[in-house]
Amino acid sequence: MREMANNGMDFQVETDSLLGLSESGKLISSSPQVLSILSSVFEKLIQKNEKLLKRLKKKDSVTIFHSSRAPTMGIGQYIDRILKYTCCGTACLVVAYIYIERYLQKTDVYLTSLNVHRLLITSIMVAAKFIDAGCYNNTFYAKVGGVSTKEMNSLEIEFLFNLDFRLHVTADVFSTHCLQLQKEVLGAENQVERRPGNKARTKCLPQITGYTCSAI
Repeated sequence: MREMANNGMDFQVETDSLLGLSESGKLISSSPQVLSILSSVFEKLIQKNEKLLKRLKKKDSVTIFHSSRAPTMGIGQYIDRILKYTCCGTACLVVAYIYIERYLQKTDVYLTSLNVHRLLITSIMVAAKFIDAGCYNNTFYAKVGGVSTKEMNSLEIEFLFNLDFRLHVTADVFSTHCLQLQKEVLGAENQVERRPGNKARTKCLPQITGYTCSAI
């Protein structure tokens, strides 16, 4: 994974190639396709988990990542907002996806509509820090994610401890997850809609528009 940090551009090319995101040899900082696929993966898992909890009449373990009610901003819109201001590339998204998977495996927590937003902003920030030495600070991510800097700091610490600070991702693990997402791309190729506003970007937006998700 440290090799990934040292060779971020090469790794980005490999990721885009695996996920079919390259366009005329140029890299795109975010993709409507990968955003839609990741959103779909999370939405399906959340729907499955919430049905299971309801059927078993079981309450999920409440963590620092849980909100009192589901935010009104959808998963796709939230990821798009994060990408819009941070220019997090596809490699960063895949690593964040791996981190969330590790977190869920390490705890007895289910991914639901109550915790997915905080887990997303935290995992993406941690992945960006590990991959890119020049990433934005916690205050910036807090503003993008709609939480306070104090809460962003707490979320990061909790997340890291739950991962046992195990941020290393081998090339094999990374490729495996890319291929899993690629299968989702191929399987849903004719079903995925390009969401409004998810156009490919070449640079970050300079100013963050205000967003406070009161539910979180």
